[in-house]
Amino acid sequence: MHGRNRSLGFFLDEKSYAREKVVYVVNYAGPDKSNGWVFAVFLTEHNGEQHFNIQNNATFVLSKREVDGISFVGSGQPLGGIWTQQHLEMAIKQIEARPRLILSDKNLSAALPSVTCESYAEDSRSRF
Repeated sequence: MHGRNRSLGFFLDEKSYAREKVVYVVNYAGPDKSNGWVFAVFLTEHNGEQHFNIQNNATFVLSKREVDGISFVGSGQPLGGIWTQQHLEMAIKQIEARPRLILSDKNLSAALPSVTCESYAEDSRSRF
């Protein structure tokens, strides 16, 4: 998997949550950028260190059949109800209007050697 390129986009939201910053990140599944994964990452600082807390994610498809142009699919439905879904949709639309970043898995791993990832769904820590 270290040879794969990822097409990514992001949007910083400093208004939707009181006194909190959220970065929405989209990882497109392919070069046509018609589907992928969206993540809501809350940013906090503690003792001078930046913390990234992924609080939601969803699998999406851009769809002309949907009123908002976005459909959440399969088991990748967002948690948190309508408000959360609307914010994820808003973020995807913002990201669609911005340039994409192309990064290789190899460069991502090398750039973040001390990053750990935690999940409320798993007990163990894993390294990128």
